[in-house]
Amino acid sequence: MTPSHPSQSERHARARKVIPGGVNSPVRAFKSVGGSPVFVASAKGPFLYDVDGKEYIDFVLSWGPMILGHAHPAVVEAVQKAAEKGLSFGACTDGETEMAEAICNLLPSVEKVRLVCSGTEATMAAVRLARGYTGREKIVKFRGCYHGHGDSFLVQAGSGAMTFGNPSSPGVTRGSAQDTLIAEFNNLDSVKALFAEQGSEIAAIIVEPVVGNMGVLIPEPGFLQGLREFCDGKKTLLIFDEVMTGFRVSLQGAQGRFGIKPDLTTMGKVVGGGLPLAAYGGRADIMDMLSPEGPVYQAGTLSGNPLAVAAGLATLKEISKPGFYDRLETLSNRWENDLRTALEKSPVPTQVNRVGAMMTVFFSTKSVRDYDSAVACDTAAYGRFFQACLSEGLYLAPSQFEAGFLSIAHDESILARVAEKTERAVKKI
Repeated sequence: MTPSHPSQSERHARARKVIPGGVNSPVRAFKSVGGSPVFVASAKGPFLYDVDGKEYIDFVLSWGPMILGHAHPAVVEAVQKAAEKGLSFGACTDGETEMAEAICNLLPSVEKVRLVCSGTEATMAAVRLARGYTGREKIVKFRGCYHGHGDSFLVQAGSGAMTFGNPSSPGVTRGSAQDTLIAEFNNLDSVKALFAEQGSEIAAIIVEPVVGNMGVLIPEPGFLQGLREFCDGKKTLLIFDEVMTGFRVSLQGAQGRFGIKPDLTTMGKVVGGGLPLAAYGGRADIMDMLSPEGPVYQAGTLSGNPLAVAAGLATLKEISKPGFYDRLETLSNRWENDLRTALEKSPVPTQVNRVGAMMTVFFSTKSVRDYDSAVACDTAAYGRFFQACLSEGLYLAPSQFEAGFLSIAHDESILARVAEKTERAVKKI
């Protein structure tokens, strides 16, 4: 007798009995696009393979880390060799130092760095450090930007930019929310108003220099420089959340691509090569406020885990090779152009935003540059597009408000297949 093979929906139902929503991160549940989530069995290069054996060309790439493609031989070999020596020590290793040296060498703004396990951990620690360094309590974030699930970040705007944030998730206290001020991305006037009112109390501005968590939003000329100038004028720290953009939009991240030097930078995703590794770093005088050098406390049992460090170092070595980003930019440009060509036949107007190997298709009649224009998009149309692409074997982000990613493994032959599949998908919208 052939054993039964559960369907995707049956697998999700089983998971829901023991995992909230059946998922360990909410967007995986496909709630905004409909249908049952895909259960993945394996991945290689630009491809995902589900438990039914179906092949997908992957544009989620584990939400960004897999810039080399899945299961890159150099990364796999590095992890295997590390695993043979032990999985975790909770002690110092040369690999930690090598990783820190590599990051400091690649990012001119980073003089010292601390390794952690997740982007959320990095942003929480960076904000605590900024508060400890400045002696101030308030931070400025931008409406719609996501910096992990720390209490200070799960805040949405009130009736105006001057309004204290209100908690946007149960479990976040008003005390946590009241020190988070909300500004509008690509709107320096909203930042200016906050600084005019409370500039002497603001410890830091934290920003995704290229937004990835409202879909890809591109900073307009002068916006990031304006933030740098506000911070300089008030002795406030500028934190670039490069968990998504770091080592993805260029070898020096968004700060290198746009020529802005932040005081602190948070990193994740690519830096760990697909394993749980993140980091935060910046000027030495700020970083030396961290325990055991200084009074600001942050610790982690698995920080600098040897397997994660091995994967990260192998990845950084590959992306540092001459011509890597020129090649990735060429592929990304073709990806964008082919997509625009296919979408010319869409029954719903679309906008395409891309920076480097990050891109989002918005179903909207207007350019998407901030929170208001993002939430005005036709999410139902995106859901139809998503399902049409999924039926064609294209795995996109299951939300209008997420970025898509390209890897170096998405070569011209793969992109030619993508163009054909996308044209067929557009006809199904």
